[in-house]
Amino acid sequence: MTARPLASVSIDLDNLWAYLKTHGDPGWHRYPSFLPTAVPRLLEVLGDQRLTTTVFAVGADVVREDGAKAVNEIAAAGHEVGNHSFGHEPWLHRYSRDRLEEELRRTEDAIVTAGAPPPVGFRGPGFSVTRELIEVLEDRGYAYDASTLPTWIGPVARAYHNRTAPPSADDGRGELFGGFSRVLAPVHAYRWRTTAGSTLVELPVTTMPLLRTPIHGSYLLQLHGISPRLARAYFKTALRLCLVRGVAPSLLLHPTDVLGGAEAPGMEFFPGMAIQGNRKAAWLGWVLKTLREHFDVVGTGEYVRRTELRRERAVTRLEPRR
Repeated sequence: MTARPLASVSIDLDNLWAYLKTHGDPGWHRYPSFLPTAVPRLLEVLGDQRLTTTVFAVGADVVREDGAKAVNEIAAAGHEVGNHSFGHEPWLHRYSRDRLEEELRRTEDAIVTAGAPPPVGFRGPGFSVTRELIEVLEDRGYAYDASTLPTWIGPVARAYHNRTAPPSADDGRGELFGGFSRVLAPVHAYRWRTTAGSTLVELPVTTMPLLRTPIHGSYLLQLHGISPRLARAYFKTALRLCLVRGVAPSLLLHPTDVLGGAEAPGMEFFPGMAIQGNRKAAWLGWVLKTLREHFDVVGTGEYVRRTELRRERAVTRLEPRR
C-alpha cells in the first residue's frame, strides 16, 4: 500500500502580553494571559481530530503558574513542546550570541521543570532567524528550526503593523515577519550548513505553492471573515497545489485561532478578533479535518524524524545582522 504524504501542524503559544508587547501597548508589562482559556480549547480541537502536534512555548510564560500548567497539560496529551524563545521579541535577529544562548537555555529549563522533555525544535518569534541562531541551535543539540516563512506577504504585513502600532524607540521592527530575503526561500524542508560542517533541518511554515501567500491559521481566518466560501476554496486549492508540487504542508496555528475578541482584551487591532471563539474553533476543526483527508498529519518534530531529506541543500546566504 502506498504511504500517504506527510503534513505537520504546530502551534505558537503566543500569549496576550506578547501580542501587546509587539504592538507597543504598555499594558503588556502586567503580563495578561489568555492561556487558561486558549489551551483547553486547542487541546479539545486537536483531540477531536485525533492529532498530536508540536507546541512552541514561550519561556516567560512557562516560568509562571498558568504557563507551566499549560505545558504540563500539552505534554501529558502527547504533544511535543518546542522552544519559542524566552521573551518573545520579534527582533531576535539583533541579539548577540550570548543573549541567544541565554534565551534558549532559560526556556529549556522552564519547559523541563514544567514536565516536558527537553525541546529539540525552535521557532523564532516574528520568523527571526540568523546564522548565529542556527549555529547556537546546532551547538545545543537541536534537531530542527522552523523560523522561516517564504512569502512576499511578510514585508507587507510589517508595513501594516508599523503603521497601526504606536510609535516607539528602537524596537527592531525592520525585519518583523521576515525580510525580503525570505520571498524566494525554499518552501520544502532543507538543511542549513553550519561553520562546523554539520547540518540542521529547517522546516519552513508552508505558503501557497507558486503564489507564496500564507495558509496559516490567522490568514485563513482573515479570509473566513470576508467569505467562508472563499476561505474553504483557498485552503483546498493550497492543499491540491501542495500535492501536485510535492510540498509537505507545515501548518502554523496560534491561540487566537480559537479566541474571540472578548477573550483577548486589547487585541482589537488583530485580524479576525471580531469572530466568536466557538466559531473559530469549529472552523479550525474543519481545516484540520480537511488536511487529514489528504495527508498523514504529525507534529513538526515527528515530521523531521520520519523524513529523510532526499536532497541536501546548504543555505549560506544568511549573514549575521549587527
